[in-house]
Amino acid sequence: MGATLHGRLVTLRPLTAADTDRLRKIRALPGVVRWWRALEDDFPAADEPDAVRFAVEHAGTVVGMIQYAEENEPDYRHAGIDVFLDPAVHGRGLGLDAILALAVHLVRDRGHHRLTIDPAAANEVAIACYAAAGFRPVGVMRAYERDRDGGAWHDGLLMDALADEVLAAAARRGVPT
Repeated sequence: MGATLHGRLVTLRPLTAADTDRLRKIRALPGVVRWWRALEDDFPAADEPDAVRFAVEHAGTVVGMIQYAEENEPDYRHAGIDVFLDPAVHGRGLGLDAILALAVHLVRDRGHHRLTIDPAAANEVAIACYAAAGFRPVGVMRAYERDRDGGAWHDGLLMDALADEVLAAAARRGVPT
């Protein structure tokens, strides 16, 4: 099933079937679907079978989802993170807290030395959040993905963080390490 993880402000727990309706509603909100594209019919159950997913809870309410996927080839071992939160809770530090809680787990418990995240290059709010979590821009991935209706291509920003950078950011923010 997976571990429950704790930040200062949020709890990350494995998804359950009871989370489906709430997460589908959040993901369909304009401020989320703009960056996460249209809903797949099988979201969140099986649309990305290699991802390990957690509900993000704040004050006992599911406010979003965070996930990771691992590259386990020993010469390239790392993990990638994706996250979305209900826009109603943006600006409260919950996203940063969720990212740091998961990043600490990936470094400390899963043994990753490097983490990646790849927001849309135009998603300035997300990029600032990821930078506060210790991620640094690596480069722009040109015409990286299609927009939500499958039309125009847009750029993505590849960002990464090394284990010591994640742990230092978590310590600065009071996230358990």
